[in-house]
Amino acid sequence: MLLPILLLSAAGFTVLTTEFVIIGLLPAMARDLGVEVAQAGLLVSLFAFTVAATGPFSTALMAALPRKRVFVAALAIFGVANVMAAWAPNIYVMGVARFVPALALPVFWSLSSDTAISLVGPAKAGRAVSMVAFGIVVATVLGIPIGVLIADAFGWRAAFMVLAVLAFAKAGLLQRYMPAVAGSTHAGSLARQLRSLRDPVLVGHVLLSLLVFTGMFTAYTYLADMLERLAGFNGQVVGWSMMAFGAVGLIGNTLGGRMVDRSPIGATALFSVLMAAALATVASVMHAPLWLAPVLALWGIAQSALFIVCHARVMKAAPQAAAFAASLNISGANIGIGVGAALGGRVIATYGLGALGWAAAAVLALALLVAAWLTRATRRAMSAGAASATTTTTATTAKHAAPAEEACATAGG
Repeated sequence: MLLPILLLSAAGFTVLTTEFVIIGLLPAMARDLGVEVAQAGLLVSLFAFTVAATGPFSTALMAALPRKRVFVAALAIFGVANVMAAWAPNIYVMGVARFVPALALPVFWSLSSDTAISLVGPAKAGRAVSMVAFGIVVATVLGIPIGVLIADAFGWRAAFMVLAVLAFAKAGLLQRYMPAVAGSTHAGSLARQLRSLRDPVLVGHVLLSLLVFTGMFTAYTYLADMLERLAGFNGQVVGWSMMAFGAVGLIGNTLGGRMVDRSPIGATALFSVLMAAALATVASVMHAPLWLAPVLALWGIAQSALFIVCHARVMKAAPQAAAFAASLNISGANIGIGVGAALGGRVIATYGLGALGWAAAAVLALALLVAAWLTRATRRAMSAGAASATTTTTATTAKHAAPAEEACATAGG
């Protein structure tokens, strides 16, 4: 079952590159479409908040459908949307080209993770999700920089055309090699899946992901600016530093996938502490390259691990509706990305770039408080479940014992 998971990972590379490559294309795109960079930047917000608003509902509606059909359709949608983006004559058409794939992204990512788990079993859920998420890491390390290089050489429209070709090609590969995987038989109706939102523990898990991603993107959104203005790096060094930052994330991807299977909340807390420590010290070591490198490496490892850990953790919290839970995590994460970017911008305007790390670490401290509450709430839920099971067993035993006692009494009489 390795090939299907690798194909989903490769498709995820195209999907996530489509979402984030626009960040590097904004200046050229804004000039060509005749708008300000800030106005073009709203396309990023449009994509993220569309994912956050529609993800849980669209995933719940699609969870029972055959998975191959859903994946092939999602990649085809990305292909068409990228063609539209490549030929967009104005910002409004470009907005449509960003809105449409944003509807498909949470469905693909949620169901691909759930499908990977169904192929290998729940005991290896973290590793399966990390294999699918490897495409995300590669998109961060190679997809976005390569997209920018293509844009520099052939124009920003060429970058979207390349993504369109990749999307159609991977749709064909999924159609040819993806096994027929049925939809979730336990998914139930949309109303049944939505009822899982009544579980305060599941809601707490989503809130934890939201806070983790808020802290993460409070600083990460402006990492390039920090390296340029605080460390004094030129554009080329900043580019290589960003690529190295993503590359060490491969370590975090592996560690996160293994550790989340052992202790989902514990892994979240551990990597949050490591990232907070790195963020709290990064500004003070900006002028000391020998110290800056390991601090950035620690940040990159923890950040990449938290992508995997948060996703698998929320899915494990609702095994009866894992795909829906995954979509909730994606929504929470995208809200965190948007809030974190806005918070970081506010911190820069008020306190300067040097305060970003401390602000991000403070948000992660709030995440740790939620993690501590979740640990206690999970233990209480497990204890209550065990007590309920014991009560049920005792009642059943007494029910069967009563007729036997009556029979003995009759025989004795």
